[in-house]
Amino acid sequence: MQIFRQYIAPLIVIIIFLIAMVAVSIRIFLPGDLAAPAPMEELISPQAAAMLSTLPN
Repeated sequence: MQIFRQYIAPLIVIIIFLIAMVAVSIRIFLPGDLAAPAPMEELISPQAAAMLSTLPN
């Protein structure tokens, strides 16, 4: 158990940290339009869409 605490657990933590750092750093190399956050669209329910289509213009 002592070997796990001294060697294996810290190694797992460092590997997870490095993977996270690479995943965040890779955004530098993405094209500009992919590095931006995804646009938010307002979703409407089918009932609301049906009500909007029946309104007079």
